[in-house]
Amino acid sequence: TPPDLFFTRLASHVCAPVFVLLTGLGAWLHGQRPGCSRAGLSRYLALRGSLLVVLELSLVSFAWSFRILPEMFYLQVIWAIGLSMLALALLIWLPAGLRLGMAVCIIAGHNLLDGLRLTSADPGFIPWAVLHMRQVFSLGDFQFRTSYPLLPWIGVILLGYSLGPWFQAQVPPAQRQRWLVIFGVGALLAFGVLRGLNLYGDQPRDEALEGLAALMSFLNLTKYPPSLLFLLLTLGLAGVALAGLEQRRPWAPLVDLGRVPLFFYVFHLYVLHLVYLAGAALVGANQGSRFGLGAVWQLWALAACVLLMLYPICRRVAALKATSRSPWLSYF
Repeated sequence: TPPDLFFTRLASHVCAPVFVLLTGLGAWLHGQRPGCSRAGLSRYLALRGSLLVVLELSLVSFAWSFRILPEMFYLQVIWAIGLSMLALALLIWLPAGLRLGMAVCIIAGHNLLDGLRLTSADPGFIPWAVLHMRQVFSLGDFQFRTSYPLLPWIGVILLGYSLGPWFQAQVPPAQRQRWLVIFGVGALLAFGVLRGLNLYGDQPRDEALEGLAALMSFLNLTKYPPSLLFLLLTLGLAGVALAGLEQRRPWAPLVDLGRVPLFFYVFHLYVLHLVYLAGAALVGANQGSRFGLGAVWQLWALAACVLLMLYPICRRVAALKATSRSPWLSYF
């Protein structure tokens, strides 16, 4: 892979783990609202998680293919977040120490299960494909691909929920930021040590490479499902970033976009697909049957244009969400 494309893809890797970590943290904060019981939080998580699963199979799936019934349903990040919320709806009833222990064990230990590979003829194939094996399976006339195997994401959402007490009002901001830095730097150091040993936590790197190729091999991590090393790197960066963003309020447009992440995600899929169809109609296909971009800088330019297109409406939706008393807006 060319280095510019490799590092562009590497930058995007931070998104999904932070989404899921902050989903867990957001769930804890939601549970601290006046009058919100643990049972109420569990119902909220179950309902919102179910809505996300339906959203993945409907509006999100349609955004990728523009077909109501596509040849294959890709079970991606919204699906994974939804099922993780459903799991969290049950797991919040466990003692805090046990929840944290489960989070660490899942994140650190799930790679021990990588060798367990089932085929469609084996009992439990579909549940295992959903949990830990990126695979295609059929239900009736429909095909599904588990692009985001679930098990590691349950560990991440549990970890985010377990970080919630750090964000209590009585915790001094400086103390919280210190904890976040310790968490982030510790995860990054653990990543460096384990990747250097090259024994566990991901596919082995190529030790024969040198220079930039060696660095790329060092950072070439598995996202589907997210390996231990993938999560140590991305969540370590997240911990440091959370501390820094609290110290210095980020640029206002980023805050506006951050208030409506689900709306932005779904809306940007439709915008990109429409841009794709327009480009294909104007220029014609240049990659077999598909229209593509010829350079990585064009990806960045396209991303910037889409952000500029979407920002005004996202800002209006964020303002509506902040002022509306409708409880349904909190689900979206």
